[in-house]
Amino acid sequence: MDHGARLQRLRNSLSSHKLDRLLVTHLPNIKYLCGFTGSAAALLVAERSCFLFTDGRYRTQAKDEVKGAKVVIAQKSPLVVAAEWVAAHSRTSKSGSSHSQPVGIEAEYLSAAMRDRLASLLKGKSRLCSAPPLIERARMVKDAAEILLIREAVTLGASLFNVLREKLRPGVTEVEVAAALEYKARCVGAEGMAFPTILASGVRSAIVHGRASSARVPDHGFVVCDFGVILAGYCSDRTRTIHVGKPSEEARFLYDSVLEAQQAAINAARPGATAGDVDNAARRVLRKRKLAQYFTHSTGHGLGLEIHEAPRLALGQTQELEAGMVITIEPGAYLPGKWGVRIEDVVVVTSSGCEVLTPTDKELVIV
Repeated sequence: MDHGARLQRLRNSLSSHKLDRLLVTHLPNIKYLCGFTGSAAALLVAERSCFLFTDGRYRTQAKDEVKGAKVVIAQKSPLVVAAEWVAAHSRTSKSGSSHSQPVGIEAEYLSAAMRDRLASLLKGKSRLCSAPPLIERARMVKDAAEILLIREAVTLGASLFNVLREKLRPGVTEVEVAAALEYKARCVGAEGMAFPTILASGVRSAIVHGRASSARVPDHGFVVCDFGVILAGYCSDRTRTIHVGKPSEEARFLYDSVLEAQQAAINAARPGATAGDVDNAARRVLRKRKLAQYFTHSTGHGLGLEIHEAPRLALGQTQELEAGMVITIEPGAYLPGKWGVRIEDVVVVTSSGCEVLTPTDKELVIV
């Protein structure tokens, strides 16, 4: 990863946003910019300098990982030390005012209490202002190295589907199946799961985010399996819906409708299309099948260092897709108290359309 180039692009953009410095506190953004993966850090970015503040636990790790920034080992909270550093190095204008030196913060990731504390530490020498999501915008479009890592994570995640086919049987608990999947993920090299495994069977399949529970898989019905892994820091995300026992015509209709909606959304994903266009393509199919009211979430989201990133594929979203964006496409239909179906793949937007990264077919699997 060319962390130096990422930092330089950010530094070059500060003046156009009227920022003297940017204080980065969201750990995935810090990792994206300089490579640091520790759990305590603040990154202070200015046009001519960049400092990574962390504590003594990460002295060696920071030395090995950080690129493009000077490491400062703090004896107290890295964020507090960063604010003190800003106060100590603030310049005073000719008029005696320092308010021309705004320090951008990631307001979404700071509590009101911490913002007040930082303002107090600055002692009026600089002022805090909410910065636009400059780093998140950059992260939306992945470079070739990132796409390769996501592809590898998706491939590893998809290989775990065989565990589900082997373990899903009537009477077994959902957590038993999820545990077997997560154990296998670790055995084949995953750093961890990208999110708590969703495994919802029978009537619980109508719960959109039904995490694996102690419920036993019934003799008949759908099982929604939504899981992802982290590999080299990048996430995968995949949903398949399995049927236990012979499915009825009604069950097949529901599954085929969701599958058709997903394919319509995939076909709509191309440069210049908006996130809302992709979402609407899926809803149009389900509306035709009289199932639109049962599709209760967005069609997808960006994917990368975090499981949920920009852009969001939902009604009314005007963000245009660009080549290099990696997104999920995951429509579903959920009938409360009865059953639910979701099918999800990861795709990368290309110059002419999109490429589905998730391997294996999507025919209804029956166990």
